[in-house]
Amino acid sequence: MTPQTEVFLQALSRLLGWIYTFCWSASFYPQPISNYQRRSTAGLAIDFPTINVLGFVCYTGYTAAFLWSPVIRSQYAARHPLSEYPTVRFNDFAFAIHAVVLSSIVYSQFWPMIWGFQVSRFQRVSKPVAGIFWGSILAVLVVSWIVLARSPDRGYDPSSWAWIDVVYALSYVKLIITVVKYVPQAWVNYKRQSTEGWSIVQILFDLSGGILSLIQLVLDSGMQQDWSGIMGNPAKFLLSNVTIVFDLVFVVQHYILYRDAGDDADKRQRGPSLTTPLLSGSSDERRATSV
Repeated sequence: MTPQTEVFLQALSRLLGWIYTFCWSASFYPQPISNYQRRSTAGLAIDFPTINVLGFVCYTGYTAAFLWSPVIRSQYAARHPLSEYPTVRFNDFAFAIHAVVLSSIVYSQFWPMIWGFQVSRFQRVSKPVAGIFWGSILAVLVVSWIVLARSPDRGYDPSSWAWIDVVYALSYVKLIITVVKYVPQAWVNYKRQSTEGWSIVQILFDLSGGILSLIQLVLDSGMQQDWSGIMGNPAKFLLSNVTIVFDLVFVVQHYILYRDAGDDADKRQRGPSLTTPLLSGSSDERRATSV
C-alpha cells in the first residue's frame, strides 16, 4: 500500500465515521419530536427507551476506556499484537454520549408528571426486560469481581483475567440490549398491525448508520492488515449487523405489511389513564399489548 493510498483510506475512514455518527445521532430525534407533537407515547414500547439508556451508558464506558485508558489500550495491544491500536474512534464515543442523553429524554416522556403526555395504563416495563436490565448490571459486577479474584496482579496482566474483560463485558451488555430492545417494539407493531407512533425516519437513519459503521470497521481492519481487529471490537461489529437486521424488519413492517394502517390502531390501543413507568409489571400487564 502506497503512502498516498494509506492517507486516502484513513481520510475515508474518518469521513465514514462522522457520517455514520451523524446518521445514528440523527435517528434519536424523530421519535421524541413525534411524541411531543402528538402529546402521547402511544405506539412506542416503553421497553425500548428504558433498556436503551443502560445500553448506551455501557457503550459510553466501553468506548471511553479504549480511547483514553492506557491500561486497556496496552492490554488490547498485548492480545492483538498485529493491530497498532483499537478500532474504536472518537466519533464512537461522541455518538454514545449523545445517545445516552436522547434516550433519557425519550424515557422521561413516559412520565406524565414531567411532560404531561398521554400514556397508556398498560405502559409498564415487562418483567423479562427488567430482568435483563438488572441482570446486565449484575453481570458486569460479577466479571469485575472475577478479575479481582482470579488475576495474579488484580487485573493488569492481559494473559489472565484483566480489566479489558470488564470493558468487553460492557460491550456484550450493549449487544444483548440492542437485540432485546427491538423485539418488544416489533411485537407491538405486530399486535397493533400498525407502525403508527413508531417513527420510520429514525429507522432509516439507523439503517444508514449501521451500514456505514460496518464499512468503516472493515476498512480500518484492512488497512492494518489484521482482520482480528473486527473481533477485537465485537461491540461495533455485532452492533452494526444486529442493527441492520432489525431495521430491515421495521422497514418491511412499515412499507409492506402495515403500509395501509393509520390512526385506527392508535385509537384502539390507547389507554385512557396515565401511569408512572416502573421496572416491573404484573402478569396482566405483560399479557396486555404495550403501546
